[in-house]
Amino acid sequence: MMLATETKIYRVWDKTSRLFHWLNVLLVLSLVFVGLLMLFRKDLGINGLEAKIKLKELHVIIGYFFAANLLLRIVWGFVGNHFARFTNNMPNLSAIKAYQSALARGENPQYVGHNPVGKLAVLIIMLTLTLILMTGLFRAGTDIYYPPFGNTVAAYLAEDGVDAVSIKPYDETGVNKHKLDEIKPYKGFAGTVHLYAVYFLLVLILLHVIAVIHAERKHQPGIISAMFSGEKRITGPTQDRQ
Repeated sequence: MMLATETKIYRVWDKTSRLFHWLNVLLVLSLVFVGLLMLFRKDLGINGLEAKIKLKELHVIIGYFFAANLLLRIVWGFVGNHFARFTNNMPNLSAIKAYQSALARGENPQYVGHNPVGKLAVLIIMLTLTLILMTGLFRAGTDIYYPPFGNTVAAYLAEDGVDAVSIKPYDETGVNKHKLDEIKPYKGFAGTVHLYAVYFLLVLILLHVIAVIHAERKHQPGIISAMFSGEKRITGPTQDRQ
């Protein structure tokens, strides 16, 4: 049995989990930056159809790296180490209430992996990232005919006898206007969901940073450094020892 004053080093976040985390930070910030350029391009003096398409292409290309990184993390959630697996990171309402009650009593329960509230935050963030990914890929296919949906969309929109490859972004030449009008509501809905999901993600990121800094200072030192080293140094017993 571990003594209350005994300090032990735990291996928690493996290299794949840490790589996903920091790549995701970099890619999300990059996508937000390019997205802001797209939203405010006219105010910034970025005019013309070619500039609009180039910005969207850059946004989509970065988005592919974001998608690959997220898909890798999803796979790793099934085959990674104990603390990377989704089965060990599902939020539990009873555990959240017990954790909050313990904090309210002045106790300081220690966790090698995420604490119960952290598990809920991770789930919400992962679902939001997935929603952003799916709506982004849909818009990539309907806006500039990029994979994985672009070829299908172009083939659907092309007039009879028109080669789908000849369909160009924001050019209705060779496009069936009736079919174009049919997909516009879906395209608009996906774009709205994509935009507000990003706004929601930015709020989540802000709350996440505040919560981590608070936990680092008040409850469990070493949370931040663990995302670099993969190790946590914990004094006393842990609530989730493997």
